[in-house]
Amino acid sequence: MASGLTSGVGQQIGADLMQIRSSIARAGHDADILPSAMDGQAGQPVDFSDVLKAAVRGTDDKERLASTRMADVDAGKSDDLVGAMLASQEASLSFSMLMQVRNKVVGAMDDLIKMQL
Repeated sequence: MASGLTSGVGQQIGADLMQIRSSIARAGHDADILPSAMDGQAGQPVDFSDVLKAAVRGTDDKERLASTRMADVDAGKSDDLVGAMLASQEASLSFSMLMQVRNKVVGAMDDLIKMQL
């Protein structure tokens, strides 16, 4: 029974990975969070924690950029309100995606904890 559960979880993870990759491909510019973009050589192992750290840093950078742009518009240093709003929305979407990844990881860990050996 454990192998059936394992293959089912593996298929679900594979389907989720395909969905994430297709979303990233549609977005186009966020491809830098893919593991293959992190390591310079194909076939080399990628550390999950490094990928997660890069995603968190990227999300934080987008939030800081959006905050700076909004502050510049508020202070009258810039009149690029549309650019500031787009940066804010991009940061918001990036954060939402990061939370979805976190929820998937927490759910997978819960499934692993509940698994009988």
